[in-house]
Amino acid sequence: MTDELYSGTMDSSILYSGLLALLPISELRGAIPYAVLNGIDLIPAAILGTGINALVPFLAYLFLSTIHKLLYKLDFYKNFFDRFVEKARIKVHSNVERYGYWGLLVFVAVPLPMTGAWTGTLGAWVLGMNKKKSVLAIVGGVLIAGLIITILVALLGAGAEIIFLKSF
Repeated sequence: MTDELYSGTMDSSILYSGLLALLPISELRGAIPYAVLNGIDLIPAAILGTGINALVPFLAYLFLSTIHKLLYKLDFYKNFFDRFVEKARIKVHSNVERYGYWGLLVFVAVPLPMTGAWTGTLGAWVLGMNKKKSVLAIVGGVLIAGLIITILVALLGAGAEIIFLKSF
């Protein structure tokens, strides 16, 4: 990298792209276009976003087995969490009931609002699916979603970035 390219701005673009990949509202459809829009080449943006988003099921299961148990005793958290989980269960249930772990993979792979690694993990958890198999399906879905978004950004350029950024 040249000195001009490697600056505080590039560092913050990498940081913000990583955060977008972790956030349930944006995940990959926000992270990859944001990174490209802010000067990161497409392939490194895709690897960064997909790699970080693939950590979501591990982080979500860790949260659900630890901090969630403590927070669930608080009424405001319990009400918020129950509503969020019910939406995830409804979204994931029909795909999983019909197609099992393949349905979970496809659900996560489709880069639309309210699909993705967070909703997939919560849905799998609520439905009592096997944790290891769920994580494999979710990570597989993240890889496919990353590929889909990368191809769309490559083909549509700024148009794809605007579409994805307005979707959340």
